[in-house]
Amino acid sequence: MNRYLPVARQHFLAALASTSVVVKSISAVVVLLYLLSWAVDTPYALGVTPGYLFPPNFWVWTLLTHGVVEQHIWGVAVNVGTVMTCGRLLEPLWGALELLIFFAVVNVSAGLLAGLAYLLTYVATFDLTYLFAVRAYGAAGFLGGVLVALKQTMGDTTVLRVPQVRLKAAPALVLLFLSLLRLSGLLESSAPLAAYSFGALSGWVYLRFYQRHSRGRGDMSDHFAFASFFPEALQPAVGLLAGLVHAALVKLKVCRKMVKRYDVGAPSSITISLPGTDPQDAERRRQLALKALNERLKRVDDQSAWPSMDDDDDEEEDEIRTDTQPLLPSSSGGPAGASLSSTSSSSMSQSSGGASTGGAQHPESSIISFEDAPSRS
Repeated sequence: MNRYLPVARQHFLAALASTSVVVKSISAVVVLLYLLSWAVDTPYALGVTPGYLFPPNFWVWTLLTHGVVEQHIWGVAVNVGTVMTCGRLLEPLWGALELLIFFAVVNVSAGLLAGLAYLLTYVATFDLTYLFAVRAYGAAGFLGGVLVALKQTMGDTTVLRVPQVRLKAAPALVLLFLSLLRLSGLLESSAPLAAYSFGALSGWVYLRFYQRHSRGRGDMSDHFAFASFFPEALQPAVGLLAGLVHAALVKLKVCRKMVKRYDVGAPSSITISLPGTDPQDAERRRQLALKALNERLKRVDDQSAWPSMDDDDDEEEDEIRTDTQPLLPSSSGGPAGASLSSTSSSSMSQSSGGASTGGAQHPESSIISFEDAPSRS
């Protein structure tokens, strides 16, 4: 185990060195606050406590700081790993500023929604533990938002081959995992589960309706619809409910209405851009098709580079057959030797006869020529 630690440390430092200032700064703040937690109760001062978040206390700074507070080393590893993954996979597509905006939006929204949820729970139960005993902090909220963003950009990527799990199923699987931990008692508080759920929801809302990019705002493609986060059997019902909620939010002017775009300046006839045929979705599908084609061509090249075992066996048999067959049969013994000697004697007699008569005739085909040999007396 000790021999793998230097290698892991080297890879970690190399990955951290290739990230931007935003990722390095967030990671450094996480580590520093973890070290500070040995002397100060950082979850109390910097984490979201529902009873202190709303008036009369109004600790609003905790909405910005709760996402970088950790008390355990494994929490630091998850937090830094989440930020670095976001920096390696999402920052090249978005840029450092957009990554920082996404980090702030998801953490503030997750903390605010979690505080409201616990406040409503207190109103329903009148249990003060939901107001002052709950501490919402850590990377759970931002982790939910990052998984939603990865589903949008590279949802068809295979995470596990056996069983086959794609990245688009990761948000639901992590939510199920946290729920099982909470039901089994291994998770002490329900705050991480609530923060993860609201972080994923706020990340989807931001990416779906509000994120600005070169093609406009949001992503209205079908593969990123709210129903796509659920199993296929539940998608029709969830889609109907989500449509009703979206229509209500449009009337309240919280969300924008999905509109059709017509590109009359296209080279062909009128090009209709519908929500299911978003250019971002089409570009994603082209990238996946190109990746599949490259992998198939690579497999074909690998197969053609290595000869098959049947060809090797045939070549070995040919070599053995060639080695065992003599080039010239033996002159001693057997009819083959006799025929060879008679043929040689007749050729020599013809050659000597031609030389004695002094003619200029040559045989049509001869193996050995005796023209330059001295005559015997």
